[in-house]
Amino acid sequence: MNARADKKLYSTVLVGRTGQHRRDRRAARRAAAHAYAADAAQRKVAARAEAETERAERAATTYLPRSGEPGPVGLRTWRRFTLPAHQDTSATLAGAYPFLAEGGLGSNGVLVGQDLYSGGSFVYDPWELYRQGLITAPNLVVAGIVGAGKSSLVKSLYTRSIPFGRKVYVVGDPKGEHTAVAQAVGGRAIVLGHGLPNRLNPLDEGHRTAGITDAEWIAQVAARRRDLIGALTETVLDRPLTPLEHTTIDIALAGTVRDNDVPILPMVVDRILTPDPADDPDGRLGEDGRMVGHALRRLVAGDLQGLFDGPSTVAFDPTLPMVSLDLSRVAENSTLVSVLMTCSSAWMEAALLDPHGGPRWVIYDEAWRLMAYPSLLRRMDAQWRLSRHYGITNCLVFHKLSDLDNVGDQGSAMRALASSLLANAETRIIYRQEPDQLGSTADALGLTGTEQKLIPGLGVGQGLWRIKDRSFIVQHQLHPAELAVFDTTGRMTGKS
Repeated sequence: MNARADKKLYSTVLVGRTGQHRRDRRAARRAAAHAYAADAAQRKVAARAEAETERAERAATTYLPRSGEPGPVGLRTWRRFTLPAHQDTSATLAGAYPFLAEGGLGSNGVLVGQDLYSGGSFVYDPWELYRQGLITAPNLVVAGIVGAGKSSLVKSLYTRSIPFGRKVYVVGDPKGEHTAVAQAVGGRAIVLGHGLPNRLNPLDEGHRTAGITDAEWIAQVAARRRDLIGALTETVLDRPLTPLEHTTIDIALAGTVRDNDVPILPMVVDRILTPDPADDPDGRLGEDGRMVGHALRRLVAGDLQGLFDGPSTVAFDPTLPMVSLDLSRVAENSTLVSVLMTCSSAWMEAALLDPHGGPRWVIYDEAWRLMAYPSLLRRMDAQWRLSRHYGITNCLVFHKLSDLDNVGDQGSAMRALASSLLANAETRIIYRQEPDQLGSTADALGLTGTEQKLIPGLGVGQGLWRIKDRSFIVQHQLHPAELAVFDTTGRMTGKS
């Protein structure tokens, strides 16, 4: 084969291969273009279908105008829109706000029991609360039906305070409940009654305050004796004294003290009924004091004799941790109870004036008995008003607060004095009350509707504590040793 033929053959082969590659590429491009066009058409169809679906949904949906619906359905008003406050039970609110609870009164003081709202310990001390500025009146009022546990609470409060340096004075114990407690804490219970050897001389000088001069002491003793004899006379007579009767007492008392180192009540009675001629120049003193003399004679020679007709065989010792006047032997005689409590109040007043006496509890048990007598009520009111000055906390124990309605007539001075005792007590402890007492209790203490509803459901030892503007539901807890001493149901249960 010649060279020309070889070149032609080579050219034919080379051109053939290159053309085939071009045809292949063109075919691939055509196929890709066809696939792209098919995919684009498919996407266009899908977009068109999606648009149709959206238009259909828009056509089927009704939209409110931007300014809202017209008319009442628009919930528009020209008045301010307000919602009522939400009210719920503490259990529900505790679930909604699990970390919110009353902080309590702190940890300084004596343990009372458990705060049933927060589940924590409840501690109370009136002197500590006053120091912190949480209260301004340290006095207490405790009210509850028989068997609710108020007596055990009061005993726990003052006995648990003794290790903190507090002393306890029980002005009068008509049921003798505090006698065992006084003996258990190293104190003394003074038991008075007919047939007992104990005597109480109302004219005793009493406790002398440290640092007082002789002249001041003589003046204080004279004033205390004069006030005490006047109060005893008013109690027996059940009426205020006249100016002539006051003069009769002053003259007889001054003469008795002048002529005797240890004056006693029978000497004063003799001088009132038979005045010294030197003290009665016109002979009218005996007639002026006749009613006073016969009233006091009941205490030394009548139906009230045997308790005040000689020198004292017992003494009020303010250094003891606790002193109680046990009146259970004379509880049936209301006049004698009031006379004895008048004397014991005078005893304590001398000790309360001591600026170095320290903090003291003064307990008025069965307060409904005491407030029936104007002289006792006035003494109580004075001690309550001066509690901060004396450094004392008075505790008044009721069965029900409606007992205040039995003190004097409506609008009388006695009713006002009795009501002022509540006003001067910023700690009010209410144990279970009968349903018919809820209204008067709520009115007297300013309870809310929720607090009023809680009272009938309180169990034994559970109380509503109102401390100024704060409320607590507290379960009082007793140690077995305390329960053995505080128990007042021994006769009913056969364990006495």
